[in-house]
Amino acid sequence: MERIGNWRGTGAMPRRVRRIAVLSALTLVLGACGADGHLEQARGKLEHLIFIMQENRSFDHYFGTYPGADGIPMQNGVPTVCVPDPMLHRCVRPFHDPNVTNAGGPHSEEDAATDVNGGRMDGFIRSVRDNFGKFCSRFPFDPQCGGAGPVGTRGIPDVMGWHDAREIPNYWAYAEHFVLQDHMFESAFSWSLPSHLFMVSAWSANCTSDDPMSCRSDLDRPGNEKGGRPPTAPFSWTDITYLLHRQGVSWRYYVGDRSQRTCKPDPISCALGPSGRLGTPTIWNPLPNFETVAKDGELGNIVPVNDFYRAARDGTLPAVSWIAPSAGVSEHPQNSVTDGQAYVTSLVNAVMRGPAWSTSAIFLAWDDWGGFFDHIVPPKVDRNGYGLRVPALVISPWVRAGYIDHQTLSFDAYLKLIEDLFLGGQRLDPSTDGRPDSRPYVREDAPILGNLLNDFDFSQAPVPPLVLPEHPRPGPASIPGT
Repeated sequence: MERIGNWRGTGAMPRRVRRIAVLSALTLVLGACGADGHLEQARGKLEHLIFIMQENRSFDHYFGTYPGADGIPMQNGVPTVCVPDPMLHRCVRPFHDPNVTNAGGPHSEEDAATDVNGGRMDGFIRSVRDNFGKFCSRFPFDPQCGGAGPVGTRGIPDVMGWHDAREIPNYWAYAEHFVLQDHMFESAFSWSLPSHLFMVSAWSANCTSDDPMSCRSDLDRPGNEKGGRPPTAPFSWTDITYLLHRQGVSWRYYVGDRSQRTCKPDPISCALGPSGRLGTPTIWNPLPNFETVAKDGELGNIVPVNDFYRAARDGTLPAVSWIAPSAGVSEHPQNSVTDGQAYVTSLVNAVMRGPAWSTSAIFLAWDDWGGFFDHIVPPKVDRNGYGLRVPALVISPWVRAGYIDHQTLSFDAYLKLIEDLFLGGQRLDPSTDGRPDSRPYVREDAPILGNLLNDFDFSQAPVPPLVLPEHPRPGPASIPGT
């Protein structure tokens, strides 16, 4: 097998040596101009922050054998970890899975607790065996509950499978040329809707009225959501668009439309709840339910993804963009990782080909772990999380090329960056943001949370665009543990 670290011919310097060199450069830069100077450089270079959120994959599932990353523990190319299977009565090690359509596992708050199992990280197969029926009774419109039921439960559940450049070559290419973050945790210890709520508001809650002080933390059914159906109670607490609107900072939330029909294995995986409409499910598009968005008259900022391609081409991207997929291109099991990668590549290519590439940073992540194995115990910052580890990449001409960021991160870091670049450091803080709510903690100020600006070097020559084919040839196999 060819060593994956040189699979794209990026030079003779080994990755580990390059990473040490980059860390040294980071120390010199921050030492020379200070953190405040680095932030001022960022404000002069980054005019467009773009957040692409895909669905339901763990870090070890996508990058567990990526060289230099904190991936699946290996010895002599063999995983040293295993997870007990209560049905087969044996311990199952992570394995390469060549299938581009996966089943995954249940992923509610209860399943997160089962998977983590008090820090043992060994409940992933038990969740599949014991909890899939319970999960699907609560979330019947989840794509994993469509068709003939969860794939893989008769043999070894594919939650223990991992992919590499053979299945996701473009994602590995982005990691090789830009930044891979190997300690990004979903903000919520739970499923998709809470995770998407944290991405735009740093909280997941249930509110009894339109009074923000009536809200209480809820990782189970925020907004009185039931079974994948749209929430019936308003999201009354404060989200980041309230601060953006107040400061006149432009934003758009781009969602899928009926043209994205690549749904597998059956039409239910494209359904928007029981209505049968196609597009982005409401659980991935929470902003229409926020009181602030409606009262600020900004519901019109939630637009079809075709508007993103047009804005990227015309140079009219807003300061902040979020992009949520249609189910068929989301990578949410049981949808194809190949279809999802093609869609993400088209988004990244659109920015790279457009006039805003030189002033943009693209942040790509997956909203929750989808039941897939990961070996890192999530750190606990408050009653809501963090959740399990997910893949994350940063793509920009100003990132430290080939850098692996080991900082502890969550989606709260995205909000922190928006606030630092465009809002003068104002936080979603009930005591200072002008709209008090009852959130238990100001997440962006958590001491454990890393700084995304550490991934950038604004004094370097810009990293050139890496325009990739949407349907690439498979890359070479990785060598586990290298």
